[in-house]
Amino acid sequence: MIYKHPEDQVVDDAAIKALIDAYGERVRRLPPVAIVIAAYNEAGAIGPVIEALPAEVCGLATAAIVVADGCADSTAAEAAQAGAMVADVPVNRGQGAALRLGYRIAREGGAAYIITTDADGQYNPAEMATVLAPVVAGEADFVTGSRQLGSQETKDMIRRAGVRFFASTISVLTGQRISDTTFGLRAMRSEVTGAVLLAQPQYQASELLIGVITHGYKIAEVPATIHRRRVGESKKGQNPLYKLHIPGVNNFFYGLRFARVAYGTWWRERQRSRSSSSSSGSDSAARANGSGPGSVEASASSAAPGAGRPPEEAKRT
Repeated sequence: MIYKHPEDQVVDDAAIKALIDAYGERVRRLPPVAIVIAAYNEAGAIGPVIEALPAEVCGLATAAIVVADGCADSTAAEAAQAGAMVADVPVNRGQGAALRLGYRIAREGGAAYIITTDADGQYNPAEMATVLAPVVAGEADFVTGSRQLGSQETKDMIRRAGVRFFASTISVLTGQRISDTTFGLRAMRSEVTGAVLLAQPQYQASELLIGVITHGYKIAEVPATIHRRRVGESKKGQNPLYKLHIPGVNNFFYGLRFARVAYGTWWRERQRSRSSSSSSGSDSAARANGSGPGSVEASASSAAPGAGRPPEEAKRT
């Protein structure tokens, strides 16, 4: 994983060290499936969510990893009591940053697959097998549930319209038909999360989805259900009018921020693809002219002491 901001790596490194100190070999030797949950002030909701998680999905053992993102309540203690391994991060950075840390814990612990779900109980744990099955079968690298193909309990017409609008927009931008871009119940091969740049601290759903598509991974959607939140209140779309949780205003700010991340990620990945294509074209031209990595001159020079040694890479974890 490449960190865009060094301070994020410092926070994540410290969180992982504390996690290993607390859980030891459980962290280093994860079962095949890691269920990653980002949580922020979800006391009262997170315990039942953890307790309802399946011990096996598609015949593979699971482990629950909760990233408590700067919680000011008993979320971390409740999740640990319910049986999850909890990375208790002292600073609130956002769902995207929390999931990025959870992905890293899963990869470094040796999990082959990652499933994500939310901490508020809106997703049905019985549907985890539905999203993971195509990945285990090798039919897809990344699978997301879709309320458009399945069902939803919300009666918020603005939210429903927003889901359709952004699905259509991202489908046009990427050339990949998507019906639901923000569904939290997803499954993927763990290495996918290390190949895609994840820089957004919040609204990471679109960043991950667009990155996966533009990197050429196979994706799929399956019908799934999203239920109404029954405990607490949604953290989405929190607006500058502190303490005033007005649904219409919250939806407006959520839409603006989601759009900024979606379009920004698409533009970034488009530039990356162009740069890669340009670099490949330059290498081909160089080889045709008798220079470059595949030429006789390059092969001869690579025999010299120290030749072929790659430049120092950007810091990875």
